[in-house]
Amino acid sequence: MGNVFGGGEQSLYLSNGGTEVFVDVLMLAVSDLADDVWDYRFAALLTLQDQNVMGRGAVGFDLRDIAWGSTSRGRARSKDFVLRATTLASTRHRWSELGYAPAFAGDYLNQFQAMVESFVPADDTHRVGGFPGPDDRAMASCSQHRILSALPHWEGFFLCTKPRQS
Repeated sequence: MGNVFGGGEQSLYLSNGGTEVFVDVLMLAVSDLADDVWDYRFAALLTLQDQNVMGRGAVGFDLRDIAWGSTSRGRARSKDFVLRATTLASTRHRWSELGYAPAFAGDYLNQFQAMVESFVPADDTHRVGGFPGPDDRAMASCSQHRILSALPHWEGFFLCTKPRQS
């Protein structure tokens, strides 16, 4: 069983392990770049992809379900944020903190970036569900790891909740 991240005509199918890698490396970059309410909402969406909390094979999202913004300028800014975060993650930003070598992360990020680049966000004035609202944005940050979290909804974030390797 795996998870699907969709975007219009394209999709990225990842195994459970691949999903964990993809979300981990992207979350490191998102946490360091977020500076707007929308950015923190996107971070919250990523926290919902934590399979240690949500269940294996039970995550994924479609770019069509994201509230990109009600103006063309807002949508462009939101899309630019996702692309900047993906680009930063592709540079192996903070990967040394993961405790493992994310072997295929670059491929996943390249596929996701191509999907986002070709995606044309629609006006989200009437969009319902799926994307965390402003009150559900990921504003808390783990002081030890400096990663945004959905606290107080979760007891931690992906590095804090990850089962310890023996």
